[in-house]
Amino acid sequence: MTDNSSLQLRIDKWLWAARFFKTRSIATIAVESGKIKLNGERPKPAKSIKPGDQLEVRSGPFMFAITILALSDRRGPASVAAKLYIESETSKAARQLLAQQLRANAATTPLMRGRPTKKARRDIVQFTDDWNDN
Repeated sequence: MTDNSSLQLRIDKWLWAARFFKTRSIATIAVESGKIKLNGERPKPAKSIKPGDQLEVRSGPFMFAITILALSDRRGPASVAAKLYIESETSKAARQLLAQQLRANAATTPLMRGRPTKKARRDIVQFTDDWNDN
């Protein structure tokens, strides 16, 4: 971990080191696809960052609003990665609320994986036929 504010680092490398993404190539794709905003603007993967920069990171349904505290080009343990940034309180609260809503919806939403089985297709056809007859 480097605390020198004169040093700069590529945004995709920092996102990987801070454990927002599992690989550097996934971090690069996320930056290219607009899931990352640096100081309110859409950066390129090679854009240099420095401590004090504001980042918005969208990962799945969650949005992180963070401020960069330190730079690191090495991926270490999660406890070290957590010291590289600080997340705003509103961002934490919004993520926790969304997580609760997703958990509540998951309990009532049936889990469908892949194509329906032959029996499930017959049940669907029977249900829709009965529905259309009424």
